Amino acid sequence: MTESVIALNRFGLGARPGESDLRAPRQWLADQLDAFDPSPAALRNAPSRELLTGEIFDYRAEISELTRQRRERRRGERTSSEGNVDAQLMDTRRMANRSGRARHRELINARVRMALTTSTPFAERLVHFWTNHFAISVNGPELLRLGGLMEFDAIRPNVMGRFHDMLLAVTRDPAMLLYLNQARSIGPNSPFTQRGRGRRRREMGLNENLAREIMELHTLGVDGGYSQADVTEFARALTGWTIAGLVRAVPDRMFDTSVQPGGFGFAESLHEPGARRLMGRTYAQSGRAQAEAILADLAAHPSTARHLATKLARHFAGDEPPAALIDRLASAYRNSGGDLPAMYRVLIDAEECWVEAPLKFKTPWEWTISTFRALGERGAGQLTRRFVNEMGQPTWRPGSPAGFDDVADSWTGAAALASRVEIAQRVAEVSRDRIDARTLAPQLLGTMLSSRTARIIAGAESADQGLALLLVSPEFLRR
Repeated sequence: MTESVIALNRFGLGARPGESDLRAPRQWLADQLDAFDPSPAALRNAPSRELLTGEIFDYRAEISELTRQRRERRRGERTSSEGNVDAQLMDTRRMANRSGRARHRELINARVRMALTTSTPFAERLVHFWTNHFAISVNGPELLRLGGLMEFDAIRPNVMGRFHDMLLAVTRDPAMLLYLNQARSIGPNSPFTQRGRGRRRREMGLNENLAREIMELHTLGVDGGYSQADVTEFARALTGWTIAGLVRAVPDRMFDTSVQPGGFGFAESLHEPGARRLMGRTYAQSGRAQAEAILADLAAHPSTARHLATKLARHFAGDEPPAALIDRLASAYRNSGGDLPAMYRVLIDAEECWVEAPLKFKTPWEWTISTFRALGERGAGQLTRRFVNEMGQPTWRPGSPAGFDDVADSWTGAAALASRVEIAQRVAEVSRDRIDARTLAPQLLGTMLSSRTARIIAGAESADQGLALLLVSPEFLRR
């Protein structure tokens, strides 16, 4: 395998026809670190946060009004002839979920457009990597609309910066605050609770979800040296981190007038007072500064450096990443103060990432995107959504905060491979051009194409069959 093919397929998102002979592959990758555009034209066509937040507020207002009507009816203040409010509530929720799914599809379409048209595919792969690192699962009318925006607004602008800045942006993102129930987390001894308001709402109280996932998944790692007591203390520090206007029990007057409705806001009256003791350190800061100081220390911790280094090495150098590469990546992180491009440059220079044998089995998303980059299909957004769902990797819906697995065993089962074969056949059948896989294969795979695969493709009974065989060949399934 030439370095060009490795750069395009292992570091990038898959080669396009005629693209397999880069002049200086490693420099091509390094140049992308400066050339990456966090807001390309493909993203500008996506629905805006203002639009989506407005839809959520409209939905919330309608639900609130119908709920008020239902209470009045039950108290006998309204007659049954005024309509079936319960049915209206169900219809409103059903329509909100339906329109939320439509917005979700629009956001996925934007993601697919960027993946297919980008001139910086290595950088785009890194966006996908970090989005899976900070995984959320979108369900319900709010998260269906806001989930994809976390990638666009918190991940993309920080993918070429410091990890601490990305961590802070993700922790403040409304989608993360909603997903892990942080928006409703209230200090047991906060002014709000002391006034008796918090006790009247069973769904509100101290919630440890976000604190636990930040420590276990986002920073230190499961063996990072923290205890359950540390998680609880961090959760107390995070109280008050919420979303303006989206938590009914938290009135707008609790926020500064500069806070935008639907955006991150710190509500001092929800915050647990007092100093926090976490992993041997005392945090005496007041208000939001307390959790911000903890986040800064977590980002700088040696366990975080090693956790992130291991995940990056696994993504680019194999399911069992070389220990020496992990050490160099962790060292680059520590020495640079958490600068992410410093780690990316280690990957580019690492000979462990340039071995000729394929190192990774493509996930459903990677395989589908590389397929459409190779074929240039119209309607790729709709087809990508359908295909990754069928193969078990629905976009922004991993099912747990741990994200989708990044090892071959999760994607190489018999049923999973049969699904890829069936989808490859469908792709070949609907291809708008009669593509000659015998010509396309060496253009995409270069010297990675084995003589055996070339013979199998050449022996296909039709152009469609030849293309399907290329898409499920060992060389195309791996990177």
